[in-house]
Amino acid sequence: MSVAYTANATATGGGRNGHTKSDDGVIDLNLTVPKGLGGDGARGSNPEQLFAAGYAACFMGALRFVAGQAKVKLPEETSVSVSVGIGPREGGFEIHPAVSVSIPGFDRAQAEDLVAKAHQVCPYSHAMRTTKEVEAKLV
Repeated sequence: MSVAYTANATATGGGRNGHTKSDDGVIDLNLTVPKGLGGDGARGSNPEQLFAAGYAACFMGALRFVAGQAKVKLPEETSVSVSVGIGPREGGFEIHPAVSVSIPGFDRAQAEDLVAKAHQVCPYSHAMRTTKEVEAKLV
C-alpha cells in the first residue's frame, strides 16, 4: 500500500483522563471519562467522540467523491452524523459505530445508492468492515 498522508497524535497522562495532541498542534485536547463509563462528567473529549468526528468527516468526503464520480451535485445541507458506542466484549471492549446521512431534497433511491457507494469507498467503513489488524509495538 502506498501511503499518501500520515497523521500523528500522542496521548499522555491517564489515557481516558489525560491529554491528546497532534504533532502539528491542531488537536490539543483534555480527555475525560464520560459519565456513562463511570467518569465524573468533567469537560473534555474522549476517544469515541474523536473517532465519531473523524469517521463523519471521512464519510462526507467519500460521499462527495462518489457524487462527483456520478456527476451529481449534493445539496449544501448534506450532512453525515456518526455515533460511536462502546461496550464490553470477551477480553476487552469494542466500539459500535453507526453512520446516518441526510441529503435533503434528493431522490431517495439515488441517495441510497450514493450512501452505499460511499460506504464502500470510505476508509473508516473499510477498516470497520475488515477489522484490519493494527500493529502495536513498544518503542
